[in-house]
Amino acid sequence: MTHISRIVPARAYRTTAPAGTFLSDDDIRRVAPSVFATAAHQSRSAGFAPIPTSRILEGLRGEGFDVVQAGQSRSRDASRVEFIKHLIRLRHRDQKTGAARQLGDVFPEVVLVNANDGSSSYVMSAGLFRLVCLNGMTVSEKEFQTVRVTHWGDVVGKVIEGSFTVLDESRNALEHAEAWSAISLAPPEQTAFAEAARVLRFGDHEGNVTTPITAEQLLRPNRTADVGPSLWQTFNRLQENLIKGGLSALDRSSTGRPRRVTTRAVNGIDQDQRLNRALWLLAETLAGHKGH
Repeated sequence: MTHISRIVPARAYRTTAPAGTFLSDDDIRRVAPSVFATAAHQSRSAGFAPIPTSRILEGLRGEGFDVVQAGQSRSRDASRVEFIKHLIRLRHRDQKTGAARQLGDVFPEVVLVNANDGSSSYVMSAGLFRLVCLNGMTVSEKEFQTVRVTHWGDVVGKVIEGSFTVLDESRNALEHAEAWSAISLAPPEQTAFAEAARVLRFGDHEGNVTTPITAEQLLRPNRTADVGPSLWQTFNRLQENLIKGGLSALDRSSTGRPRRVTTRAVNGIDQDQRLNRALWLLAETLAGHKGH
């Protein structure tokens, strides 16, 4: 197997291994030093048991899992940088040899979130990853199991067992994606899906949306493979455009001179997870209405 070694800017939120490679500890440490915390943040009580993610990764690597993406949250509190919430995506080694099922360029993965400053319990969930656009899709918790481990006691065995459970769940998610490829959406259905996604990304607590970014922009494909009426193609177009940012439009709502608005990429771990899960849930609901 091939390790990669490269310099990643300190301000980078995450790093992803190129196709066919995986991340070494050095690669992970450059963007997510909190993965290697062995103690709890000073704000935690004596009853808080830290879960060193680096030790968990050692165990998971021994069971055939490799790290393909890593990142951590940003913090203005310098004391939390070494302990803050981080995200790791792992793929089982058999998926690199072709033994595991794939849907085109989509792979089932285990998504791991942890923190040793009290901002998160240890959470593993199912995910899908598109190599072509480097956007991870996390499935909704409605149907697919999420494993949560509290910061107490010896948890390595529980985490490894949970990772295999979640990997099975992510393979089930891949079956959903295959089914969605056979569901055709009429133009009004695609627009309705995009409008709901627009509210997810830009709406306030009451669901009001003021952005000039339109549903039509969210539906624009960035590659030939995503051109088409299927639910899976529509989902992929929306997911990529919502996550990566870069959409631009003139805001004419103010009384002054119109200004150009450009969407930012979704970089925060919590927002990324919430948006992906909610979008997946929308697609599940739409598939149900279509009789699947």
